Order: sequence, then structure tokens, then C-alpha cells
Amino acid sequence: MPKRWYVVHAYSGYEKKVASALKERIELQDMQDSFGDVLVPTEEVVEMRGGQKRKSERKFFPGYVLVQMELNDEAWHLVKETPRVMGFIGGKADKPAPITDKEADLILQRVDDSADKPKPKTLFEPGEMVRVVDGPFNDFNGVVEEVNYEKSRLQVAVLIFGRSTPVELEFGQVEKA
Repeated sequence: MPKRWYVVHAYSGYEKKVASALKERIELQDMQDSFGDVLVPTEEVVEMRGGQKRKSERKFFPGYVLVQMELNDEAWHLVKETPRVMGFIGGKADKPAPITDKEADLILQRVDDSADKPKPKTLFEPGEMVRVVDGPFNDFNGVVEEVNYEKSRLQVAVLIFGRSTPVELEFGQVEKA
């Protein structure tokens, strides 16, 4: 039987502990052939703090752990009886449904992509109000006109002497109003 990806609901904030506990229990009970990968889907994000770029991890499905496994009674019980696991997502309580291969591939692709190109921690959208917190336009308010995630820059329309003036700023120079 092929291994499929299942979504396990864990206590929020304990995803990594649940994943490591699952891996440990799989080894202790010698069930490596029923299980594949145990994964907490995270992506790398970049934020500016004190003028410095800082990388951190963000879970994009908080409270969930992905488990690649062959669904049988022993494997089901091993996962369900792991501390801080609330159960499986999808299907019935005693017969969970796996996610589709397409969904699993999308999640795995997103994890791989974030390692190459970290995303900014704060996402901006055109039309959104922002406040400039750094640079010559400090304390000015403006409206986001364009967002360039590759260069981590924003085009912001700032009111100067009653006129709307387009200004290009870095993500670290603005905050959401």
C-alpha cells in the first residue's frame, strides 16, 4: 500500500514537539515501514528589526503537522495516542482521509521555495494605508500604490504640502497604519 499524506491536528505552538514525539514513537515501536516523512510546514520570512535584516520561520498551517503514512490500525493508534495530538483532519474519526497528491506537492513546493527566496514577514497590498517610520518622510502617512517583493520596495503616495507625491520606500521604512 502506498504512503499518503495525512493532516494531524496538534495543539497550537506544539507542532514541532508533536513532530519530534511522533518520529521518536515510530522508532521506538519499530514502525518505520508504515511511516514516511513527518513535517511541520514552515516558510522562511525576512523582517527588518533595528535596521538589520532578520530571518525567522513562520508556520503557514499553525496547529497542523503533515504525516506521510500507510493507514492501518497500528499507525492510526500510534498517531492518535501521541501527546498533544487532537486527531486527524478530514474523513471520519476512525478513518481519516488523506490530502490529494496535488495538495501535498503544493505544500512541499512552498516549503522548498521559501528556503531559496524568503518572503517578507509583513505583506502589503495596493490601496492600503501605511505610515512612514524611517527616512526623510518620517511620520508621513501614505497609500501603497505598488509592491515589489523581489526588491522589497513599495511605491507609496505621500501627501506633501497638500499634493500626492509618489515615493519609493523599503519594507522596513513603513508600517501598516
